[in-house]
Amino acid sequence: MARVKRGNVARKRRNKILRLARGFQGSNGRLFRTANQRVMKALCNAYRDRRRRKRDFRRLWITRINAAAKMNGLSYSKLIGGLKKADIKLNRKMLAQLAVFDPKTFNNVVSSIK
Repeated sequence: MARVKRGNVARKRRNKILRLARGFQGSNGRLFRTANQRVMKALCNAYRDRRRRKRDFRRLWITRINAAAKMNGLSYSKLIGGLKKADIKLNRKMLAQLAVFDPKTFNNVVSSIK
């Protein structure tokens, strides 16, 4: 059987990984074997953290809303419950934006609940 040398195929495969590893420090960006490990780990982290980012931002928004609600004499849960009863459809991201950048409007929202 004829020998298969895989010159182009193997080189292209390696270069693809090394391109992804560009910017990594030391041998992690230069040597194929370590670069391959680092790239696989980086891709796993990126996949996981795309989901984690959504959780982290929601936690941040809730913390900001809670702090602003406490300034108005309400707890976070009372505020959210009041919003649902008053049929005010503002999501947490928008409530947090109001609390940080436009406190007067946030106070109006809270007073409409009370």
